[in-house]
This record gives sequence, C-alpha cells and structure tokens, in this order.
Amino acid sequence: MNNIQACLFDLDGVIVDTAIYHYKAWKRLANELGFDFTEEQNELLKGVSRVRSLEIILGLGGITKTDAEKEELATRKNDWYVDMITRMKPNEVLPGAREFVQSCRDAGLKTALGSASKNSMTILEKIGMVNLFDVIIDGNKVTKAKPDPEVFLNGAKELGIDPANCVVFEDAIAGVEAAINGGMKVVGIGSPQVLVGANLVVKGLGEMSVERLQAL
Repeated sequence: MNNIQACLFDLDGVIVDTAIYHYKAWKRLANELGFDFTEEQNELLKGVSRVRSLEIILGLGGITKTDAEKEELATRKNDWYVDMITRMKPNEVLPGAREFVQSCRDAGLKTALGSASKNSMTILEKIGMVNLFDVIIDGNKVTKAKPDPEVFLNGAKELGIDPANCVVFEDAIAGVEAAINGGMKVVGIGSPQVLVGANLVVKGLGEMSVERLQAL
C-alpha cells in the first residue's frame, strides 16, 4: 500500500453540481434586466468570480451600472442562489460520490472538504453528508483563491496529515494546480485534456475505488 492517508474533496463538480442553480439565478437577473441569458453564454462564467460574472452579463445585455448598483445586483443574485440550494435533496449527490467517500472512511482514510464556497455547510446539510468529513474547510476559512493551495493545506493541517500523504479530488484546473502547489497528489474529475497535471483523471467519483487510490 502507498502512503495515502487522507482524501480532500472539492464540493462543486465533485460531490454535487450546483452550477445549474448559479445559471438559473444569473438567467433570472438577466431576464429582470430585460434580456435573455443562454446556457451557451453561461460557459463564459466557468471559474469566474461573482463580480466578474456580473460584468460579463451586463456586457452581454449592453447595460451600464454604477458600482453601488452592481453590488446590489450581485447580492440579489446570490440571495436567489442561496434560496435554491437550501432546497437541495440527498438525491442531488453526484453518482458514486457518497459511496466513494464512505469507502475511504471504511478503509481508515481521513476525509476533508476543501471548497471556496461559503455555502458549503448548507449544501452538505441538505444532502446529508456533513458526517462524512472529518474536517470542512470552506470559503469562510480561507482568504486566497485556488490555484493558491491554502484551502487544501489548511485541510491537511486540521487533519494532522502531511500534504505528501494527501490526495485531492478536483474538477477545475485551478484546483488541480492548487493541489500540486500544495505538494499533494490529485485526481481530476472531468476531461484529461483540461485537467493537465493530475495523477489520474476520471469522469466522476463513481469510477473511483480505494484500490485505484492506492495505485496512484
């Protein structure tokens, strides 16, 4: 067996997919401003901050707003998003995710969540997975965005595990880079063409097993 002692999981795109709720909230905002916002246009917002996302959407609609108005619009969008995620159900966990995290724990591995989202705890409560993580590091506990490794290094520190003995599960290139920058192994969730540098890339946690993990 190799020296893997802990698994650290990103939340969105790995455990659940909340992108649909972000899209619905942005679309509602665009509609209220008098124009439509398509799923194709939504691709422009992948991995982009809320402030920058709003600027992209206002640009698509040819609309100019003051900084104070932008602040209000971004807050309104976030309120709608939070309202939607508070209604999430346990069946919204991505295929195989709950089972894999449980199998890691059954094998004696430590588990942590490492997400930039400040709503992580709300989502975990709604999908019934809070008790599957020894440590939860979310947007309320970090100041630096990925690819800075802060979120994962904090997770390893709270678990009491050396970063070299940790594996990170990530669906975004910035997250993969954050894991590498932190000296950790990383399994990418998604496309091998995008997630360059990952030790292994799978379509989802349903393809993972403790055996595959120990072969890294």
